[in-house]
Amino acid sequence: MLYAIAYIEYLFAIAYIVTMDTIARTPKQLGAGIRRYRRQKDLTQGDLGEKMHARQATVSKLENGEPTTQLRILMDALAALDLELVIRPRTTVSAEDIEGLF
Repeated sequence: MLYAIAYIEYLFAIAYIVTMDTIARTPKQLGAGIRRYRRQKDLTQGDLGEKMHARQATVSKLENGEPTTQLRILMDALAALDLELVIRPRTTVSAEDIEGLF
């Protein structure tokens, strides 16, 4: 029974990725997700910085998962990329498994 529950949660995590949702549990994963969406929109870090009214170096720090990045910077980047933050219960899939899916 436990195996079936773990498998269902694993499939749930994959379903989010397939629908282009990004699961991020660490600053690095969040930064990688922002980088991926920026590149999909064919924007440079400088372009995104201009849309956010921030420097290219600020975008670079965000994408690299700099732990001191301010919440306002994150929200500005999400808005500039036409993204939104969704909060939902965490699955039991490990952060390493999530990284392995990318």
